[in-house]
Amino acid sequence: MDFHVVSCRMIHALHIKDGKATYVSRYVTTSRFKQEEYFGGAKFMKVGDLKGLFGLFMVLTQELRKKLQVLDATYGTGPANTAFIYHHGKLMALSESDKPYVVRILEDGDLQTLGLLEYDQRLKHPFTAHPKVDPFTDEMFTFGYSHEPPYCTYRVITKDGIMLDPVPITIPESVMMHDFAITANYSIFMDLPMLFRPKEMVKNDEFIYKFDPAKKARFGILQRYEKDEKNIKWFELPNCFIFHNANAWEEGSEVILITCRHNNVDLDQVNGNQSDKLEDHGNELYEMRFNMKTGAASQKQLSVSAIDFPRINESYTGRKQRYIYCMILESTVKVNGILKMTGIIKFDLHAKPERSKEHLEVGGNVTGIYDLSPGMFCSEAVFVPKEPGVSGEEDDGYLIFFVHDENTGKSEVNVIDAKTMSADPVAVVELPSRVPYGFHAFFVNEEQLGHQVEW
Repeated sequence: MDFHVVSCRMIHALHIKDGKATYVSRYVTTSRFKQEEYFGGAKFMKVGDLKGLFGLFMVLTQELRKKLQVLDATYGTGPANTAFIYHHGKLMALSESDKPYVVRILEDGDLQTLGLLEYDQRLKHPFTAHPKVDPFTDEMFTFGYSHEPPYCTYRVITKDGIMLDPVPITIPESVMMHDFAITANYSIFMDLPMLFRPKEMVKNDEFIYKFDPAKKARFGILQRYEKDEKNIKWFELPNCFIFHNANAWEEGSEVILITCRHNNVDLDQVNGNQSDKLEDHGNELYEMRFNMKTGAASQKQLSVSAIDFPRINESYTGRKQRYIYCMILESTVKVNGILKMTGIIKFDLHAKPERSKEHLEVGGNVTGIYDLSPGMFCSEAVFVPKEPGVSGEEDDGYLIFFVHDENTGKSEVNVIDAKTMSADPVAVVELPSRVPYGFHAFFVNEEQLGHQVEW
């Protein structure tokens, strides 16, 4: 089996076979990486650069470099540093500003970047870092958002790896749309008020994306195989922002979305451009319901702050399920724009939340918490079922995640029991070097390893 986490354009991978573990760290050799390696330093702008006059300078500088052919944007400019997905025999490294990069896992656990995936030149727009693979049909559903119309484009990729025609989704203006969701019959798009504001960036010395607390949150629900958007249904809920959804499914005429909801988000703070103290902007688990017949929408809070990066047994993607695992965020501390994670919390959607709780603790719909010791922080955990499919118990499996101890400077991989959430790990693998705090994690099973396609 292979477990991967992305950080700073580098993949950190643990390969376990016959009771032995092998650790590998490799850069995703994107076009951007190769060019910057040639020049010996950064030449492409980063999202975090896009603030104030400096942001304008970086945009103009990059455009000039491209015009003078100092930089080549033909094969993308993204870092492939956010997340992974596996589909049709391909492990893909993703960032929402670019197209996927295919990475091959070699027999000894080493990693090799194969190249940019453009689906026979059918992919002409960015590709989300959070596509969804339906485990029942083996199709992949994805989208990309843009700063120019169409601001959102929906795509379906068949189980045979064929990308179908684009379906533009009309929204009033360009927004940050980091994630979406699917059910057995629908795809759910989020038009949330994290707005692209280049003029305000320069005028007010702000980050290029600005949250507007006066605008409603909109959710568009479309049949999965529609060839255009004419039958999309839009719903409104109170103002919020969402980075990550846990899952979605259908109950009668309702579509249910389980998500991590933020009351307000200042990306300038998260990006590391302000003080070391971050305000608590919510970061709570919510259930949202959308009635496809009546048009009614409602929401219910399921937790207190601060949690995000929800994971489930992905055999239930798009179908009703019970258990959700979220990362507990140390919301008052930031490190290079990445919030530290202090542990893992398990929610039971069949249980009622205890409204009297002011802190994350066991009881009500919280069935377990795995807390790390002081000074220890972790990456996103990934759920690995003991048995594939939905025939076994949903939570019968393991949670795997990287841990760094700031007291000793050492890093390790922890494997814990996802059913019991016992404080005693099932296994601990000590690593030879530091693994930086990263974004998302992914697990590749032995069957997927054996079915990787030739490039």
